[in-house]
Amino acid sequence: MNSPFIFDYTAPQNAQENTQYPAVFLLHGMGSNEKDLPGLLNNLHEPCHIFSLQGPIIQAPGYAFFTIEEFGKPDRLVFDKIVLHIKAFIEEAIEEYAIDSTKIFLLGFSQGAILTQTLSLILGSDKLAGAVVLSGYLPQHVKDEYGKESVAGLPMLITHGKMDYVLPLQWGENSRDFFKHQKALVNYMEFDDGHGVTQAVQTEIIRFLSHHMQINS
Repeated sequence: MNSPFIFDYTAPQNAQENTQYPAVFLLHGMGSNEKDLPGLLNNLHEPCHIFSLQGPIIQAPGYAFFTIEEFGKPDRLVFDKIVLHIKAFIEEAIEEYAIDSTKIFLLGFSQGAILTQTLSLILGSDKLAGAVVLSGYLPQHVKDEYGKESVAGLPMLITHGKMDYVLPLQWGENSRDFFKHQKALVNYMEFDDGHGVTQAVQTEIIRFLSHHMQINS
């Protein structure tokens, strides 16, 4: 691939020749890296491609995908560029790997969840089979100014901790309400913890992906 991203890739287990498989694209949170999220899918038994991208910006102790102008407001110039770069990465991966283009999934935590919601609106339900949004929010400028594809019928798992003091619970509720209004098929889950991913959330991620990867198979 000609992508500028550093990424971790796992091929489908026991892949058969001339067969296309689903793909999950993972986007980590601020200060993390491409090694952070793949462990969430250890119990996923469906054969699939897993791409975990590393943000290009150094943010100790790891990396970030974009910078922040102020609390809850990404730096617009950086944010808009990274969204386009991730979209291009997904499109290039579909061309170069044996990927079933009808079964493309996004999964992001924190910054990655912000990008996952944004990319869901850019790609829409015609190009995505599902999105997992872990403890994020949807930037206001995306709601107000972005051109959006329909997400009607798009399966979405949105989770947020009740004691999240990094990104408030209300922001997760706002995401739930926004995507429900856009007619996405939202499964919303609150959990008794902070800014993270609990075992219960991980179990729900596996259930969600396993179920939707089998649709139309």
